[in-house]
Amino acid sequence: MPAISREEVAHLARLARLAVTDDELDTFAGQLDVILGSVARVSEVAADDIPPTSHAVPLTNVLREDVVRPSIDREMVLLAAPAAEDGRFRVPRILTEEE
Repeated sequence: MPAISREEVAHLARLARLAVTDDELDTFAGQLDVILGSVARVSEVAADDIPPTSHAVPLTNVLREDVVRPSIDREMVLLAAPAAEDGRFRVPRILTEEE
């Protein structure tokens, strides 16, 4: 016996204000029956001793620790830049005074 009838699908379609043809009612009733059967099967498997999860596999943080470590010397970096001024990169102006 199907979990949802063709008439129930028609009722749901009316509530959702969906125009559904007779052929679509048969199709949707079959599809919804499969979905409801799958949900019922999962409900049978889910036991009280199984904790709820959000993912099938455990996730771990893949980011490294935020640790201060030696870096390239500032003066060396500025020497490699196309232009530098007062210890900073010099870049072309992209905005005018009015903006």
